[in-house]
Order: sequence, then C-alpha cells, then structure tokens
Amino acid sequence: MLNAVQVLAENNFGDTRTGGLAGPMGLFLIVLLGTATVLLIRNMNSRLRRLPERFPQQGGPVETDRTDSSATGPSDGTTGQESRTNLPSGHQQP
Repeated sequence: MLNAVQVLAENNFGDTRTGGLAGPMGLFLIVLLGTATVLLIRNMNSRLRRLPERFPQQGGPVETDRTDSSATGPSDGTTGQESRTNLPSGHQQP
C-alpha cells in the first residue's frame, strides 16, 4: 500500500530537469511587455497633447485651388450639400 502511494506521489510529468529557464524567461517576457506598454502609453499621451483643443467644423464650404474634376463635386449631378443632408443625424461624410 505504501509503495503504491509513493509511485502516485512521484513527480513524473516529464519536467524533471533542474535549473530550467521557464521562470526567468516568463519574468523577462512580463518585464518586456510592461516596458512596451509604458512606452506606448507615453507616446500616445504626447501625440494627444499635440492635437488642437477643437477641430474646425466639417460641414462648412471648403476653398480649394484645384481645377480638376474632383473639385467640382459629385459626378451624380448633385451638389455636395445635397448629398450631405441625406445622412442620418450624427454621421458625417468623409
């Protein structure tokens, strides 16, 4: 009976090496991911600080100096304002 308990209690899961690298490698990866996260947050904060406090309104007339056909408006015969008014409220045309 005691022999059967000893066989069942023995660690025989295939990882019997001493001095394995799983612990230090896991710590290295956690520190690396933490450092990358901190650097990403700092970068995004600096980019957000550079943005203007308010953006100009998107619906106003746009002055362009282009003379190509894309500056005249949509090709379906409507003006730019007509196509914008058909959008649901809260949506802006790109």
